[in-house]
Amino acid sequence: MKSTDVPQVRRDAEESFGAGLYCAESVLLAVARAQGIESEWLPKIATGFCGGMSRTCGPCGALTGGVMAIGLVLGRNGPKAPVQDCYAPIQKLVRDFEAEFGARDCDRLLGCDLGTAQGQLLFRVNGLRERCVRYTGRAAEMAAQLIHESQEAKRAG
Repeated sequence: MKSTDVPQVRRDAEESFGAGLYCAESVLLAVARAQGIESEWLPKIATGFCGGMSRTCGPCGALTGGVMAIGLVLGRNGPKAPVQDCYAPIQKLVRDFEAEFGARDCDRLLGCDLGTAQGQLLFRVNGLRERCVRYTGRAAEMAAQLIHESQEAKRAG
């Protein structure tokens, strides 16, 4: 991935979210496409991570989409391969996301529990979807940047 691709990944993730995909699906799909990876399985494997792990107040789907995207590109293919090439960028993604937004869990980021009718009402009434667009775009951008940096370091080293 080239550094010039990073802003486009953000835009692609935000567009996918705007078109009806959810956070984790949008992030994973945008990063995968930037890497030339296309598969009907990509949004499917991310669906359960959307809405804070299927509306259970778990980690933000945008963040978990970023984790999956980094794993897709930098993950290992077998038991003897090292994990650090994947773990280090994911650890940085989680730290940076939490530092920028103040939390990593969906309910804390939005201030409501999407697993309840009241939480879903608050989500709609308070226009919280716009926050999700921002989290989605930014998580995709951060993951893409970390992948780019990792690939550049590997080429240089």
